[in-house]
Amino acid sequence: MSIPVIDLRGAQVPGGARSAEVAAQLRAAAMASGFFYLRGHGLPQPLLERQFALAERLLTLPADTRQALDMRHSPTLRGFENLGAQTLDASARPDLKESFYCGMAYPADHPYVRAGYQTYGHNQWPAEVPEAPAQCEAYIQAMLGLSRRLMQLLALSLGLPENWFDASSGSPMVTLRMIRYPAHPADADARTFGAGAHTDWGAITILAQDGHGGLEVQTPEGDWVAAAPIEGCFVVNLGDMIPRWTNGLYHSNPHRVRNTHSGGAPRYSIPFFYEPDYFARIEAVPGTVPAGEQPRFAPCTAGEHLQQMYRKSYGMDAKTGITATS
Repeated sequence: MSIPVIDLRGAQVPGGARSAEVAAQLRAAAMASGFFYLRGHGLPQPLLERQFALAERLLTLPADTRQALDMRHSPTLRGFENLGAQTLDASARPDLKESFYCGMAYPADHPYVRAGYQTYGHNQWPAEVPEAPAQCEAYIQAMLGLSRRLMQLLALSLGLPENWFDASSGSPMVTLRMIRYPAHPADADARTFGAGAHTDWGAITILAQDGHGGLEVQTPEGDWVAAAPIEGCFVVNLGDMIPRWTNGLYHSNPHRVRNTHSGGAPRYSIPFFYEPDYFARIEAVPGTVPAGEQPRFAPCTAGEHLQQMYRKSYGMDAKTGITATS
């Protein structure tokens, strides 16, 4: 299996001339691995370059600066994550990566912020990088627009009105993560990964990766294939909310990272995780449950889905937690 390349040109806005064609391509990808490359997305290249430059600057700050802004000090778990702090695959060793988390700049009086819901709240910013808040917010807004458009195309791919999912994106849960993977150890065993095998928990992940590669995707047959970088393309994958929304018709497949192609250099990646409004209803959409059958998943809200995943993965019963990675 190869990961398909989908060109968004001609379908970047509702009613675009190629919208039906792109929706059909999305359907095929979603029913296979749930992964595809996306070109023609319209994101300005300078914005992407500034984001990678910012990622490198943040993740090479002095250790004491990063420690002071460790995500464990944040009620919404934003800030820096230490090397080896996360183990995405319980059967593997701790992940060989370090990262910085941030999210949308919701105001302090937003009801979801006041309630302490997942991903709603303050960010932690290092004073040494004063441009970080504005740069990250600009990138988040660009990714949010692209995510909403992909959700519209997913609706079309399911035979639904293009605006079917629009109402679910009132106050979305989004996370921007910048990740630095050190070189893979020469003496690493088979249980050592930059990021262990996992699926993402939300709706859509849009990944920008540098030129080194290292991302691997598991096919429906159980094989692992490389998602090597393609210039001008994002890697997009569907998260676990999409199978719930489609009664299992569309897939959220495992993926992992090993930084073995960089010649000893660190690998940087920037995943953007789109999740709908905390109270968005996640249930099988029309046309996905065969006549006479019951839905495979119980209905829930997006917030309830995330809480279920945190309990399953971390034994947590909290409103906040750590988002998966690519």
